[in-house]
Amino acid sequence: MDPARSMLAQDLFPPIEPYSQGRLDLDGRHSMYWEVSGNPEGRPVVFLHGGPGAGAGPDHRRFFDPRHYRIVIFDQRGAGRSAPLGETADNTTQHLIADMERLRSHLGIMRWHVFGGSWGSTLGLAYAQAHPERVSALVLRGIFLGSEAEIDWFLYGMKKIYPENWRNFVSIIPENERRDLMTAFEKRLNDPDPKVHLPAARAWSVYEGSSSTLLPSPQTVAAFGEERHALGLSRIEAHYFKHEIFMPAGELLAGVARIRNIPATIVQGRFDIVCPIETADALHRAWPEADYLVVPDAGHSAMEPGIRRALVAATERYKAVE
Repeated sequence: MDPARSMLAQDLFPPIEPYSQGRLDLDGRHSMYWEVSGNPEGRPVVFLHGGPGAGAGPDHRRFFDPRHYRIVIFDQRGAGRSAPLGETADNTTQHLIADMERLRSHLGIMRWHVFGGSWGSTLGLAYAQAHPERVSALVLRGIFLGSEAEIDWFLYGMKKIYPENWRNFVSIIPENERRDLMTAFEKRLNDPDPKVHLPAARAWSVYEGSSSTLLPSPQTVAAFGEERHALGLSRIEAHYFKHEIFMPAGELLAGVARIRNIPATIVQGRFDIVCPIETADALHRAWPEADYLVVPDAGHSAMEPGIRRALVAATERYKAVE
C-alpha cells in the first residue's frame, strides 16, 4: 500500500461508496451533482468543498462515521461533476446558498450538520447565517472570509513565504500586466482557446496546491494540476475573488450574532499560508463560544495529519448533537 494512503487509513474512516446520487437542474443553465453515503437513517451532514470551484472527492466521505451519519456531498455550481464546468454566469454566493436549500429540501432533510473548509468555511458561515434554523452544528477549517486583504494576500503576499511558487504562478503573465494579476488571469482563464485558458488554469491551481501543505506533497500538486480540477477551480475562484465573494465587507463577522448558539468547532493550521491564521483568530474573537483548535504542525490542506484528526474528532463529538 502507498505510505500516504496507509497514513490516511489510520485516522479517517474506511472508503465507502454512495448509495444514492443524482443531478439537480438548478435554473436551465446549471445542473448540480449530489450524492449520499453512510447510514440512510443517520444524522444528516453536508460537506462543503473548497475553492470555490474545487469540487469534492471520495476521501471527503471519510471524515464521518458512516454508521452514524447520512453524508451529503455535492459539487457547487461550475465545479467538479456539476455542469457546465467553470461556468461563472449566475454563479454567486447567494446562488450557492439557495442551491443548498434546494438540495436539503430535495433530500427531505429538516436540519443538518454543516462541515466546510477554506471556501467551504465561507459558504458554511454564509449559509448558517441565512438559515440558522437548518443548522444543528458547524465544523469549519482553514477559515476564509473573502476580505480584500485575504484576496490580495493570495495574489501577492504568498510570495513572501513561497517565492518560487509565486514565480511559477506569474510566469505566464507578461511583467507589464503583473500589477493587476486578477485582470490578467481572468482575461486568460475566460479565453475560449484552450491553448490560452488551460496554461492559466494550471498556473493558478498549482500555485494554490503547492502552497497548501506544510511539507512538499507531489501528490497534492499533481491533483491540483489535473485539467478539470484546475479549470473549475481557477475560473470560479477568480470570478468570486473579482467580486469580493458577492458579500459586503465584514458581513460574515457581523453575522456571527445569528449563529452564536449553534455548536461549532474551528480548526486552523498554524502554518496555513493560503488562509493565514489571523482570519481564524478574528472569527474566534468574534465568536468565543465556538471551540477553536490550532494545529501546531499543519498548513492549509484538510489532509494534513493533524488537521484531519482534529476534524474527525469534531464529527465524533457532534454525534451527540441533535
